Amino acid sequence: MKHLAALALTALVPAVAGAGKADCPAGTLYLTLDTGNMRHAEAIADILARHHIRATFFVAQEKTLRGDHALDASWAPFWKARVAEGHAFGSHTWRHGSFRKDGADGRVSYRLMDGSTVQLDSAQVCEELRQPDRRFAELTGRPLDPLWRAPGGRTTPLTLQAAEACGYRHVGWAPAGFLGDELPSDAFPNEVLVRRALDTLKDGDILMAHLGIWSRKDPFAPMLDPLIGELQRKGFCFATIPERP
Repeated sequence: MKHLAALALTALVPAVAGAGKADCPAGTLYLTLDTGNMRHAEAIADILARHHIRATFFVAQEKTLRGDHALDASWAPFWKARVAEGHAFGSHTWRHGSFRKDGADGRVSYRLMDGSTVQLDSAQVCEELRQPDRRFAELTGRPLDPLWRAPGGRTTPLTLQAAEACGYRHVGWAPAGFLGDELPSDAFPNEVLVRRALDTLKDGDILMAHLGIWSRKDPFAPMLDPLIGELQRKGFCFATIPERP
């Protein structure tokens, strides 16, 4: 991986604004980042700035490695800085639960992080998406973009319908865009994940990673630096989800 790290430092960075086929011969990729435990939030922000790319962040009120939560006032400086850099932002739900199953009563089962399950009707689903939106606006002065991502990517027909009705479009990711930062590092070493991404990503793919993962022993986040650098060297540009055709 040493050659990848070197490329990350020396790669020419294609311009995103107004970039055309000549500027991005391999196409455009869309990097998205879910909050997670925020362990590598600052380091990832530095990587994005170093490569002059903008990403789309999906935010939830998740517990962080610092013992607070990702949308607490303590994180306002971080989010304000990302807004100033021109990134895009979507809802990742407030409680970061898992949408499991639609019921005959028109409600969806929503499993929370503590293992309990609540039943949400359409209005309550909408509120799960709007709470991060309101809170982000309080912290930064900017509302979220009309986007959301279900934790774990798990949706149901009722959930998608409710979200669309209150103005949020769901954003998944491409199979090749699953960067694997939440997989066990002994079975999926960083070098394997980077090589898989380099070999399979194609124009238009949405990539997915986190700002921090509790379980992985060998964090993948630092590998975003050589990965992005090598993708840029191959002729890819990066843009945000709102810019995606």
